[in-house]
Amino acid sequence: MSDTQQASGPTEWGEHPHGVGPWLDEFGTAPPDDPRLDPDLLAQGDRRNVVDAYRYWTREAIVADIDRRRHPFHVAIENFGHDANIGTVVRTANAFAAAAVHIVGRRRWNRRGAMVTDRYQHIVHHPDIADLMGFAAREGLAVVAVDNVPGSVPLETARLPRDCLLLFGQEGPGVTEGARQSAVMTVSIAQFGSTRSINAGVAAGIAMHAWIGQHADLTRAW
Repeated sequence: MSDTQQASGPTEWGEHPHGVGPWLDEFGTAPPDDPRLDPDLLAQGDRRNVVDAYRYWTREAIVADIDRRRHPFHVAIENFGHDANIGTVVRTANAFAAAAVHIVGRRRWNRRGAMVTDRYQHIVHHPDIADLMGFAAREGLAVVAVDNVPGSVPLETARLPRDCLLLFGQEGPGVTEGARQSAVMTVSIAQFGSTRSINAGVAAGIAMHAWIGQHADLTRAW
């Protein structure tokens, strides 16, 4: 099923001003013979929240192309209280081509903040922390908890493992004690104001970008 044939949902609100019209209107020629292109999008236009390089591509082609360039870091967030920040985490993980986003606890989460990027990002559910840690062990991933707690290492000076799983807690309580004890290290984000904690979605973006700054090939960025 093409992207244009799928039912609209709240994650698509506000997208339509972006994108391009039908191929013929945009370029004045017949579309190229490229199996990556979606016939419906070529005929109707492409208003999705994707970079220009992926205009008119099928969702499957986009995912396959990102899979060839994904980075070896994973992101996990605990969802025991139906955290509203998960959509933002997914959207940011997609922007940085994370290997996968892991949601621990409740399977349901608010997809509106993802802005449809959940269609292009691998998302894995784990019922509890033990299951997540088992996955990390099997995949050889170093678990790095991100939380401002005593004894944490400043993210600004820490050297993040290349093959790692960045673990975030819920808004307010942060990473659960059991999860933190299972991590190889806990890093904190420097703060200078009055607030006790940074929004979980923002913190995830800061930590992911720190990994990008240390390990990514910036010549491959859009």
